[in-house]
Amino acid sequence: MAQETKHIVMNWRNGMVFEGGDPDGPMAVVDGTNETAPGPMLQLLMALAGCAGSDIVTMLPKMEVELTAFRMEVRGVRNETYPKRYLTIHMDFHLAGKNLDEAKARRSIELSLEKYCSVTHTLKLDAPITYDLHLG
Repeated sequence: MAQETKHIVMNWRNGMVFEGGDPDGPMAVVDGTNETAPGPMLQLLMALAGCAGSDIVTMLPKMEVELTAFRMEVRGVRNETYPKRYLTIHMDFHLAGKNLDEAKARRSIELSLEKYCSVTHTLKLDAPITYDLHLG
């Protein structure tokens, strides 16, 4: 089976601000100071939420759930000294929808975090990822 290679281009704007992405696709801004855009470590948490969220919104309709609201909060605890990597990550999933129950919500979250989300599998090798579910 062939391995997939991802490629991005990152261009320096000024200061600690960069713009980058797929050379043939949309670009995103990264600001190392977190002043004009989220910095790299925040974007890592955003990538985790975006990956898991994409999985969940794909799975729930297959479980006959119609989402009416979906919000995620992600908190990462970082090492105090360099390198200031994430030591633990906790996700809060806030879901509401028609025909949504705890079993369906948990099933979609766990399938994402344990099987499908590539970002989770990349991060969890160094930082355990936990979650809480909030319905309604």
